[in-house]
Amino acid sequence: MTGERLDGRYVKLWAASTTSALGSGLATVAAPLLIASRTDEPLVVSGGFAVAWLPWLLFALPGGVLVDRVDRRKLMIILDWIRVPAVALLAVAITAGDVGIALLYSVLFVINASEVVFRTASGAMLPAIVPKSLLERANGRLYAGTTLAHGMLSGPLSGFLFGVAASIPFYVNAGTYAVSALLLGLIAGAYRSRPGDDPVVRRSMRSEVAEGFRWLAGQRLLRTMVGLIGMLNLTLVAATSVLVLLAKERLQLGAVGYGLLFTCMAVGGLLGSVTGDRLIAWCTPTWTLRIGLLIEAATHLVLATSTNAPVVGVTLFLFGVHGALWGIVASSLRQRLTPPDMLGRVGSTSLFIIAGGNCVGALLGGAVASKFGLTTPYWAGFVVAVLVSALTWRVFDREVVSAAYAEEPAVSR
Repeated sequence: MTGERLDGRYVKLWAASTTSALGSGLATVAAPLLIASRTDEPLVVSGGFAVAWLPWLLFALPGGVLVDRVDRRKLMIILDWIRVPAVALLAVAITAGDVGIALLYSVLFVINASEVVFRTASGAMLPAIVPKSLLERANGRLYAGTTLAHGMLSGPLSGFLFGVAASIPFYVNAGTYAVSALLLGLIAGAYRSRPGDDPVVRRSMRSEVAEGFRWLAGQRLLRTMVGLIGMLNLTLVAATSVLVLLAKERLQLGAVGYGLLFTCMAVGGLLGSVTGDRLIAWCTPTWTLRIGLLIEAATHLVLATSTNAPVVGVTLFLFGVHGALWGIVASSLRQRLTPPDMLGRVGSTSLFIIAGGNCVGALLGGAVASKFGLTTPYWAGFVVAVLVSALTWRVFDREVVSAAYAEEPAVSR
């Protein structure tokens, strides 16, 4: 052991991220419940997911450039304070009985426009406060906090609070963003992509975005993982966008039961996050990725065929473990391989590609379910997962992945 440890700066970043995730989780569960309380139309329900993912397409790339130009911590604080009044406005409108689908869609758009830049800044900031040897552990703890708050706690809590009053989850969400901003303000230091005495040559946003794309395109392992996740997320979000209807119509679950499905996924994600660095070391990154592909396919198959809520819950638990491990491997590889002054752009390029699948998937899920039946998105997801597994299986060769872990990041310019 080197004696390296996660210090107080990391603890504050973790606390801010976890607190924010709790509030976001409440809104994530409450938003489709609010829509479903007003309409049974699958396309309208899934439209909320599409609106939530659209900012990831619009702002991911310019957001990455911004993250590489300014102090990342200060940027995250500003984004939190932008979200506080947006969510509070929605909560007040719900309390007054004057909320419509358009207002809900608008607030979801603002929240997620801030979130895409916030997440990019957080990922770019992490290597500056965590030793390279502890990246897997640091990412795992971040995933654990987010999973515990966003899924395990916020799912049933949001269902309960929504049952008391539809506005309460959103009031709490606004408060958590304020707490997150205050915690980030306690982190000492400057977190620009380059030291203050090392000036950055400013170029056009287009050229800086293109540089991020070119660098990622030149990394076979990273570009495969990003493309793979984008494709799988297309079908995953298509399935998730109508999950509230599947829970209601096929599993006979109410608001709390629907929230508990997210809790099952969160418990798996928490287990995978807390033990992730050890599981990945034991299983090897190669087999972590390959087994994950099989779990993706199995999850869609179960959701397409089962009407048994406990079976679905166990399946989502296993999916949660897989999702956490995949996230740790993907984030740690990107942070290890990417030059420090390009972390924002490479991270945002990855988010942009992944978000494309998410946004299209959200609209596709509602449209396909409306035309061909509620289980059709899950059958489509199963077929896609099997095909993707077959096509990418050999890319995750043990020697290739091990070489990527051993590689040092280059200097971008």
